[in-house]
Amino acid sequence: MRYFSGMRTGVVESRARTVGVFVLVGGVLLIAGSALGLALTGNAGVRFTADTDETIPMWNRWIPVVVGLLLVRLLPAPATGVRSQRPSRLEAGVLLGSAVLFAVALRLAGGGEPAHILLKLALLLGVPLAMFWYAKRTGATWRVPTAESIGWAPAVPVAAWLVLSYAGPWALPASDLATTLDLGTLIAALVVGCLANALLEEIFYRRWLQSRWEAILGRWPAIVLSSVLWAGWHIAIQGTGDLPKDLASAFVNQGVLGLLLGYLWSKYRVLWPICTIHGAANAVPVLLSL
Repeated sequence: MRYFSGMRTGVVESRARTVGVFVLVGGVLLIAGSALGLALTGNAGVRFTADTDETIPMWNRWIPVVVGLLLVRLLPAPATGVRSQRPSRLEAGVLLGSAVLFAVALRLAGGGEPAHILLKLALLLGVPLAMFWYAKRTGATWRVPTAESIGWAPAVPVAAWLVLSYAGPWALPASDLATTLDLGTLIAALVVGCLANALLEEIFYRRWLQSRWEAILGRWPAIVLSSVLWAGWHIAIQGTGDLPKDLASAFVNQGVLGLLLGYLWSKYRVLWPICTIHGAANAVPVLLSL
């Protein structure tokens, strides 16, 4: 019986590795093809925030990410922590479905408020919490792998990304949003944005979704998958109405940044580095205009 059980496990793992290769190659080709298509059509400029229609060359967004990825690769790995068994494919599938449904529903709703925040709370928070509650009731909970000690290492790629993104020749321009709001409204918008965007999105796309698919498909297929899904919903708030162009712009912008966020999470298993980068990407262009 153990022999056949082992054979079945081996077949499942082999299939998962094959799917992982397809996801990884497909995701990389999707991002690379999007970049090539935009460059060939003269649309290499991407919006750096939903608060302005201004664009910057897409490679300005890549340089800080590439440097950050290299630093994450070269810096010390954390001490090994808790390693979990393979998670439920049902959980992974529900999270995947929630991510796809959020992107589609938000675009159909026009991307504005209150649809944006309501759909986010329902699909990126409500559905996962209901699923986790049910799993706990049935005794099928899955624990996200953790690291015992991470030290100072994650601060280095975070600092490098911040410096390269907001100082020097590749610095992002300021948004004029702050000049249109009073101080109280601006502070409230930044706080809500930090909680609903930087924190909630990183918990959903990296901690919940990526971690489960990483345990099934492997590190880089899961990083690419979560990056593409995270990028996809941004067309609802940064799109022009041209769906192919909007998707390509999202993949070469948020999709590429997602690779750094996903790699940081996969290696160090802590939220503060990825929330810092995500929060800065949203807030710093606004604060620069003060």
